[in-house]
Amino acid sequence: MEETSREAVATAVQRVAGMLQRSDQLDKVEQYRRREARKKASVEARLKAAIQSQLDGVRTGLTQLHSALLDVKDIQGSLADVSKDWRQSINTIENLKDVKDAVVQHSQLASAVENLKNIFSVPQIVSGTTLLIEQAELLQAHRKLMELECSRDDLMYEQYRMDSKNTSDMNLISIYFEDVQELSDELAKQLWMVLQRAIVTVRRDPTMLVSVVRIIEREEKIDRRMVDRKKQTGFIPPGRPKRWKDKMFEVLECTVGTRIEGTQSVTREADKMWLVRLLEITRKYVLDDLIIVKNLMVQCFPQHYDTFNRFFGLYHNAVSARVKELASEDLEANEIVSLLTWVLNTYKSEEMMGHSELYSECDINQLEPLLPQDVVDELLSKYVQTFTSNITGWLRKALETDKKDWQKETEPEADQDGYYQTTLPAIVFQMFEQNLQVAAQIDGDFKEQVLKLCLKQMNTFLIRYREEAMTYKEEHLRDRQLPLCYVQYMIAIINNCQTFKESINSLKRKYSQSSEPTDSDAAIERTLNEVAKEGCQFLLDEVFLDLEHHLNELLTRKWVTGSHAVDTICVTVEDYFNDFNKIKKPFNQEMTSEALRRVVVEYIKAVMQKRITFKNADERREGAERMIKEADQFKFLFRKLAAGEDTDRLCGAIAAIAEVFKLTDPTLLFLEVTTLVSKYPDIREEHIQALLAVRGDASREMRQMIIGTLSENKVSYSGLTQPIFKDITVPTITMTTMTTMTSMATAKLLK
Repeated sequence: MEETSREAVATAVQRVAGMLQRSDQLDKVEQYRRREARKKASVEARLKAAIQSQLDGVRTGLTQLHSALLDVKDIQGSLADVSKDWRQSINTIENLKDVKDAVVQHSQLASAVENLKNIFSVPQIVSGTTLLIEQAELLQAHRKLMELECSRDDLMYEQYRMDSKNTSDMNLISIYFEDVQELSDELAKQLWMVLQRAIVTVRRDPTMLVSVVRIIEREEKIDRRMVDRKKQTGFIPPGRPKRWKDKMFEVLECTVGTRIEGTQSVTREADKMWLVRLLEITRKYVLDDLIIVKNLMVQCFPQHYDTFNRFFGLYHNAVSARVKELASEDLEANEIVSLLTWVLNTYKSEEMMGHSELYSECDINQLEPLLPQDVVDELLSKYVQTFTSNITGWLRKALETDKKDWQKETEPEADQDGYYQTTLPAIVFQMFEQNLQVAAQIDGDFKEQVLKLCLKQMNTFLIRYREEAMTYKEEHLRDRQLPLCYVQYMIAIINNCQTFKESINSLKRKYSQSSEPTDSDAAIERTLNEVAKEGCQFLLDEVFLDLEHHLNELLTRKWVTGSHAVDTICVTVEDYFNDFNKIKKPFNQEMTSEALRRVVVEYIKAVMQKRITFKNADERREGAERMIKEADQFKFLFRKLAAGEDTDRLCGAIAAIAEVFKLTDPTLLFLEVTTLVSKYPDIREEHIQALLAVRGDASREMRQMIIGTLSENKVSYSGLTQPIFKDITVPTITMTTMTTMTSMATAKLLK
């Protein structure tokens, strides 16, 4: 207490010090004293009020405790009096046993009297009820049935209460009322018949369906009451509980199942489109029925039945069971696609379960899949196997058909740009397109899988296509007169490769989500390029087979004296290239460039084969001028054919060799050869030796000097330009050849 007082004094001193910090505040001391006095009086008043309130509460609590104590004492006394009275009345209760038995007997007799009228009129009521059932007056029939069952149940219950072990009396009652059970069964049959036709009934006579539901609801209430009485007394009437509500849902489930199973109107043998028809009929039936349930049938059932969702589930389960049956059958590839498309896409679409009239009543996302994923995977696997087998057969057949076209005596068709083509690419990619469209209906991933499979099969097909083109060429070489349109169909084969490329890219853009090239793409690209290039090579081989005789005339004595070999070569090449213009880019450009290169190489080969040796300067000059003229002829021709930028360089090789021959001063020969080597660094020593040998005036020492100097200052080949001399070989003269040539020369001199 003293400590509290000290703290209060210290606090007061601190507050006073805070108020009187300046001298001018001393004038307000009296004002401060009055203000603090008012605050003190206010605090004391609040404290007194709080203490008084607490004291009043304590006083009230003590009063209530005192009253409760008095009440407890009164109750204790009353309980003692009740206990005393109960002990005194035990003997009296035992003396009332006879009265109790009399009451039970009176209750039984009263029940018998009450049901006496019904008991005697049971046969008449049964016959009347039967007539009502036949007339479809189900509510009235059920009311009569309930009266009969009530009479029977009351009698049996009273008998059970009186003597539960007396089975003979129970059996007697059961036998007397045996028609009642048959009547109940007959009424139940009528109810189930109405429910089996519920979809039809609800449109024609909804009151009939309502009556059936009311009867079932009544029976459910009676079942519950009888079950509750059994818990209390151990007695339950025969045939109870009937569980008609459960039976009703079983009947509806069977009805829905039967309706779904009954949609198949045709078989595969009668109609190849049987499955499509079946699925469409199923879709229509399910949608129409659920709309009827939503708009009409829901009103005939109690709200707590959740009628629409219950029917929605029944139809879903029935469709699922039917689809599983179909999936287990030996389906063909197109049937697998139809089934999976319907299951994965159509079923939950707006055309069926997602229809606008049903959407507000259910959540289709909560539905279980119609088919388990393992069954879907199995069907997809089976489809892929069948598709692989089918497409292999289709491609083989398409190629066989195309091969037959190659033997025709008429030219192949041309596209709108005039390029030769066959129907093979269109047939192949029409097959691919159809199957990819089908796969796209099923699933995006499956579409990618089918696309990869198509490309894989395409690669295998192209390898065989290449082999068949090779065989076609070999057969032609055995008899170049057949087939008549060999060149035109080989052009079509080359063009088909470009069409295949374009079609593959189109398929990938349309059906593939990925733009990244794959190993399969690279393999197809490589094979197509090989087929096209080999086709171009075959055509060039055909050209050079016709040119072979004329090429052999080049740089011979006949050529020196006057030959039209180059004129014929140019005319022949131009004639062939009139057909080759029907080759698509880029192969036509590549083929023209290759034709020019081969013509030049063959010309230079004629030089390197040393078919002649110029005898004098005049002959060298005339031969060189002829070579330059022929080089210009080639240049003019291949510029006309648009052979490309390399035309001047390739034709210039002939002119450069001609300059070596044309040179009149042998001392400048080294410079001319050096110029030739600098322009065409792939030229080799044996080529230089062959040129000097054809020139005919270079001494052995000069040839050795030129070759030695060039070897010391060899120009490296960069490989940036296409080589000319690389593949040109110079024939070597063996001892046997020299002996033969010497003998021929001696014989010629002697002659």
